[in-house]
Amino acid sequence: MIWYNDICMKLPRKIERILGFVITTSLVVVFVVLIGVFSRRTFAQGDGDDSFVSDEARYVTFYDSGEKLTVKTKAPTVGEALSRVGILINDGDIVEPELTAEINADNFYINIYRAHPVVVKDGLNDKYLMTASYDAKTIARQAGFTVYDGDEVVLVPNASFLELGVASVYELKRNGGRTITVEEEIPFGEETVKSYTLEPGRQEVQQLGELGLKRTNYNVLYIDGEEVSREFVSEEVVKEPVSRVVAVGANRIEMNPLTASKGVNRYTVTVNGVTLERKETYYDLPMSGVMSLVSGACGVPAYYSVREDGVKIDADGYVLVAAHLGRYPRCSIVETSLGPGKVYDTGTFAETNPEQFDIATDWTIRDGR
Repeated sequence: MIWYNDICMKLPRKIERILGFVITTSLVVVFVVLIGVFSRRTFAQGDGDDSFVSDEARYVTFYDSGEKLTVKTKAPTVGEALSRVGILINDGDIVEPELTAEINADNFYINIYRAHPVVVKDGLNDKYLMTASYDAKTIARQAGFTVYDGDEVVLVPNASFLELGVASVYELKRNGGRTITVEEEIPFGEETVKSYTLEPGRQEVQQLGELGLKRTNYNVLYIDGEEVSREFVSEEVVKEPVSRVVAVGANRIEMNPLTASKGVNRYTVTVNGVTLERKETYYDLPMSGVMSLVSGACGVPAYYSVREDGVKIDADGYVLVAAHLGRYPRCSIVETSLGPGKVYDTGTFAETNPEQFDIATDWTIRDGR
C-alpha cells in the first residue's frame, strides 16, 4: 500500500505504530461483521436444521396462550412442526388443526388451547379435571355428569377451594331433569318364498315372526311434575326382530323361469290330464291400450305396473300374457314360469303355436312401462 508507506515516512515512529494498529483492527472488525452477515440465520429460519431453509419451507404461526411465534419450516405435519420448535403438548390440550394435519399452505396457522384445572360440583359430588374447553356444559359432561335440558352450569367463586390453587369452579344446578328409559317394540317384517311342494297358490307359514325390543334413553325436564321437554340420548337394540316367512305354492315350471338372456323357454306341463309342450317368449311394448280395452271384461283396473324383475303385472299381481285366444280366452288364468298369469293379449305367433305364451316385460327398452 503506497499511500500507507508515504504517510508512515512522514510521521514519528510512535504515531506510525498507533495508526497501524487502528487500521489493522478496523479491517479485522469489518471482516468479522461481513462473515456474520452472510452466515447468520434468523430464528424464523429454524434451529440449526438446514432443511428449514429451502424453497419448500413454509411460514407457520403458532398461537399459544396469548403468545405468537412465527417460523419457517419444512415440517410436513402440525405435530412435526410443534416438535421442531420445541412446543410441548400436554394431556387435555387441544391443537387445531389436529396433529396429523398436513401443512399445505404458506402462512399456516396453528392454535393451541391449553388445558386448565377445573372443579365441577354436583351437590356433594366434586370432580376435578384438566380441560381446554371453556363451555360450562361441555366441561360438566367431560367430568362425567349428565346435563339435562333445563340444568344450568355456572362459574362460581372458588374461595372455599383454596387448596386447589387456581382451579375454576363450576356448579351444576339441577332444574327438575332426569333420564328415563323407554322400551319399545320393533315390528317384524314378512318374507315370501316359493314352495314347489305346496299346491300352486296355497300359502303356509314356515316361520313365525317375533317382535324385537329396543331401549331408548331420554333426558326429560319436568316443571311442577309435568314433562316440558324430552331430549334423545342413546338407543340400544336389546333383541333383533325375526321375520315371518310365508311359503307360497308354485308350479315346478317356476324352478327354471324365462329370462331375458334365455329368450325362449320350453317345458312340459299337464293341463286336465293332458301333457303339453309349452313355449314361452317375451315382448316389450306399452300395454296401456290393451289394458284399457279388456279391463272392463276382466273386471280389473286398466293400469299395470312393472315388477322388480322387469315383468309386467296387473293390479292383482298376475303376469300379463299374450296367448292363442281360441285356446286361452282373454281373462283366463294360466301358469307361467314367471308365476300365475292372466291372458290379455294375443299375436301372430298364435297361428303357428297355440301353446306358446308371449309374456309382457320391460327387459329390452327398460323405460319402466
